[in-house]
Amino acid sequence: MESDGGRRGRSEEPTSYGLRPPLPAAREPQHGAPAGAGAGGEEGARAPAAGAGGEEGNRAPEAGAGRLVGGRYRLLERLGAGGMGTVWRARDEVVDRDVALKEPRVPDHFTAAERHTAYQRMQREARAAARIDHPSVVAIHDVVTEGDSPWIVMELLRGKSLAELLDEGTLSPQEAARIGLAVLGALTAAHEAGVLHRDVKPGNVMVCRHDRVVLTDFGIAHMEGEQKLTETGAFVGSPEYIAPERVLGRRPGPESDLWSLGVTLYQAVEGVSPFRRQTTPSTLQAVLLAELPPPQHSAELTAVLTGLLRKEPENRISAPAALPVLRAAAHPPTRTPGPDAAPGGHPDGTAARPPRDPLKRRLLRPLPLAGGVVLLAALLVALVLPFRGGDDLPEGWKRYEEYRMRVTLAAPADWSITTADDVDSSDGAYLATRYTSPKGDASLLVDKKERTTETALATAQRWKQEYETDSPPEGGSAAVATVAPTTEQGRDAAVLTVTYSKDEDGAPRRLSKTLVVVNSRQERLTLNVDVPAGKSARATADGLLDRARAEYRIGDL
Repeated sequence: MESDGGRRGRSEEPTSYGLRPPLPAAREPQHGAPAGAGAGGEEGARAPAAGAGGEEGNRAPEAGAGRLVGGRYRLLERLGAGGMGTVWRARDEVVDRDVALKEPRVPDHFTAAERHTAYQRMQREARAAARIDHPSVVAIHDVVTEGDSPWIVMELLRGKSLAELLDEGTLSPQEAARIGLAVLGALTAAHEAGVLHRDVKPGNVMVCRHDRVVLTDFGIAHMEGEQKLTETGAFVGSPEYIAPERVLGRRPGPESDLWSLGVTLYQAVEGVSPFRRQTTPSTLQAVLLAELPPPQHSAELTAVLTGLLRKEPENRISAPAALPVLRAAAHPPTRTPGPDAAPGGHPDGTAARPPRDPLKRRLLRPLPLAGGVVLLAALLVALVLPFRGGDDLPEGWKRYEEYRMRVTLAAPADWSITTADDVDSSDGAYLATRYTSPKGDASLLVDKKERTTETALATAQRWKQEYETDSPPEGGSAAVATVAPTTEQGRDAAVLTVTYSKDEDGAPRRLSKTLVVVNSRQERLTLNVDVPAGKSARATADGLLDRARAEYRIGDL
C-alpha cells in the first residue's frame, strides 16, 4: 500500500446538505410589546411577546387570570407557554410591581416520578439563575409552592427575543457583537458559578429596553455537584445549536455553550442557521461533519465566528480570547473622512477597503487546470514556480507557489517535482504535486480534492481506520496509525501519522505524516511527508513537515 498522503478511497464521500433559511417559530397571538422571561423548561421553548398592561381590560380574561399565588402574586395575563411551563404576568401585591411568574405545566400522563423530576428541574432553574450575578441574567425574586408544585417569580422583561428580531431581518455585525458581548458576559458569570446553560439560542436571548440584553431560560442548565435529572439517552436542547461533543455524548463544558453562542451570532448576521437541516438526524449529522459555510456578512465578526465554531472543543476560542474581538466589533473606531470624502470612505461613495496582499492576489487568481496526465518537471514552469525572496527559509530550501491549488509551500531545492491531475473525476477534481529526494527514498506531497463533506478530523480518522483494517502485503506487518487534532491558519485541522509496509515483497516499513485541512470552498488539502521507517524516522518526518508547514499558505482558507 503506497502512501499518497493519506488520500484514500474517494467514492464514499458523504452527500452534502443544502442550506435552508430559518423557519419562523409558531407563537401565541401577540398583543403588544412587553415580554416575559423564557417559558421553556424543556426543549427551550420561549415566551412570545405579551400584552401591554393598558390593554387587558379590552379582552376577555384568560383562564386562571385573577388567581392569587403564594398569597401575594395576582395572575394578570398569560405571556406564553413552553413544553414544561407557562409564564404569566403577575402583580406582586406586597411591593406593588409587575413580575413574571413561571407555572409548572406537567402533562397528565406523567408518572409520579416524572412529575417529581419536572418539579426538580424548575427548582434547579431557579437556583441556577439565582446563583449567577450578572446584569444579563434574568433576576429571580422568589420561589413559592402552590399545592405541591414550585412557581418561579422573576423580573418581568420588556422587549423582544432575538428570534423575533431575526424574523424581521438580520442584524449588523456591530449590533450582533453588542448582543454577543452581553451573552458572553452572562455565560462567563454562569461558568464561574459552576453552571452550564446548555440551550443558548436566539429564542432565549431577550433584547430589552435601555439596550439591555438578557440570557433567559436556565431550565436545562447543569450545575456542578447536582444530580443529573435527564434520563439516560434523553435529548435536551435545540439540535441545530448543540455542540458536536454533546451530540457525541461527551461531557460538555463551557466550550459547549460558546459553540451555541457562535451559532446564534452566525444566524444573527447571516440570516440562516448554519447547520439546520430538514430533520433532526440530518441536523445532528451536519453539526458533526459539515464544514461551516463561510460567513458573507460578518465583517469584523468573522474571526470570532470561525473560532467559536471549531468542531473540537479544545481548539475552540475561549471566552477571554473572544471578549476583545467582540468588544472591538461592537465599538469600531470612528474615522474622520477628508474634506472631499463621501460617507463611504472614497469620493465616489464606495466603501474603503484595506489593501490586499500581493501574494494573496496571485494565490487567488483563477488558473486553468491540467488534466488526466502525469506531467514531467519540464512542464512545471507554468504550474509550480519557485518563489524567490525572503531569507527565512532553511538552507537549501525554496518556496513554491502551487497556482493550481492556490497554495504556497517550501521544499528542498534539489528535489525533483512531478504532478498528477484528475479533473475528470466524477466526485471532483484531484490535483497533486510530489517532491522527491534525489535518492528517491523520501517525498513531500501536496494535493487538493474537491467536493469534500467531511471535516479534517473526520477524514483523518477514517483514513486511520482504513489503514489499520487493510490487510498488510505479503511479508509485511499491519499499519499503525494515530490522529492528532491541530489548527492550521486558525482553522481546524488534523495530523495523521502512519507506519506501514509498502506493497512490494520485502520492502521496508515506511513512516508517513499527513496534515489534513478543509478550506472555505469545501476542498480538502493535504501536506504529506513519507520517509523510510527506522530509529530516526519520526524526527526526520517531523522536521520535514514542520519546515514545509512553516511556509504553507492556503489562499482559500
